[in-house]
Amino acid sequence: MQLAKVLGTVVASVKHESLVGVRLLLIQPQDENGVPDGDAIVAADPLQAGIGELVEWTTGREAALALPVTYSPVDTAVVRIVDQVWSDKKYLGGGR
Repeated sequence: MQLAKVLGTVVASVKHESLVGVRLLLIQPQDENGVPDGDAIVAADPLQAGIGELVEWTTGREAALALPVTYSPVDTAVVRIVDQVWSDKKYLGGGR
């Protein structure tokens, strides 16, 4: 599971027609302890996640499958909004 915190939204003045109505988010990948892991990335968001929420994301073909038009030219997409994270019987937090 790849987790990230939503940092904000990205505005695109021109989008591919298959992405009309799909928001773009800036997300910060996190490791299993909630520590930022690498650079922030842009992800398509079919779920309408909010700023500060914890999300699961995916890349590759699976990212496009998460969108309403499954042949969209995306490489990263949000696939779940995460409420709680438990690891090894330890609560690691949640998105809200």
